[in-house]
Amino acid sequence: MTKEKQDRKEKRKKHGDYSAFYKKDKKPKKKQKPRDSGKPLRKPYEKKEADFKRKDDGLIRLNKYIADAGICSRREADKLIASGAVKVNGKIVSELGTKVSVTDKVIYGGEALKREKLRYLVLNKPRGFITTTDDPYERKTVMGLVEKACRERIYPLGRLDRSTTGVLLFTNDGDLAKKLLHPKHGIRKIYHVILDKNLTKADLEKVASGIELDDGIVKVDKISRVESSTGKKEVGLELHSGKNRIVRRIFESLGYKVARLDRVIFAGITKKDTPRGKWRMLSQEEVNMLKRLPGN
Repeated sequence: MTKEKQDRKEKRKKHGDYSAFYKKDKKPKKKQKPRDSGKPLRKPYEKKEADFKRKDDGLIRLNKYIADAGICSRREADKLIASGAVKVNGKIVSELGTKVSVTDKVIYGGEALKREKLRYLVLNKPRGFITTTDDPYERKTVMGLVEKACRERIYPLGRLDRSTTGVLLFTNDGDLAKKLLHPKHGIRKIYHVILDKNLTKADLEKVASGIELDDGIVKVDKISRVESSTGKKEVGLELHSGKNRIVRRIFESLGYKVARLDRVIFAGITKKDTPRGKWRMLSQEEVNMLKRLPGN
């Protein structure tokens, strides 16, 4: 016996041996009763015919059909349906939740609607083009730059004025357009601004803390200087506001003129690898990212 074991034995003799208190009593195993061969076994579950019924019956909600045709969002389509403005196979349909098939003829505004494949693309808008689908004065529009992108009817999401360049999205997805353009969803936008003169530190802090304009106070999310050879004329600006000409109005209220304005990011989409005046289709990852944005 080693000295260590002998010391332990001596301690147990002196203080008492409590090791028995820490031993768990082993419960005897219960003997399993033999199965009664005379007792009927549980009947196996039989799948009913309804279990095999296809969930996809080839029908689609009428409001989604209208939205997929590029007319409006599903919520707005519900209003059109409820007002009796939509016909299906020659009959007015005003009941919400109505479903149609691809063979049904859906008419709105006297024209038959065609459910289109949803398209999503980004244009790196150049200067000198206005953001509109039609111009009575026959000026250059952004639609002329994307006319060969696809056969489906697509529309610009929001507006960039004639002198502003950068990211401009197009789609025929009415639901997504509604979400990205609604002010309550606060879609993130980042701009590169070049002013006509150096921006003072005091004015930079004013913009950061909030500027009061005619239609209320505007607060930006971030503002910082951009290092360049032009001195302190260039800044980066991030904001969620969708008010008209908001960036130009912010600096004009402080006595500056915006010499150049470029939208770098809109809703997480950039113009990377897209030359000025060119467009590209969004990847599936980008489309999924847009659909995951708050507002769905």
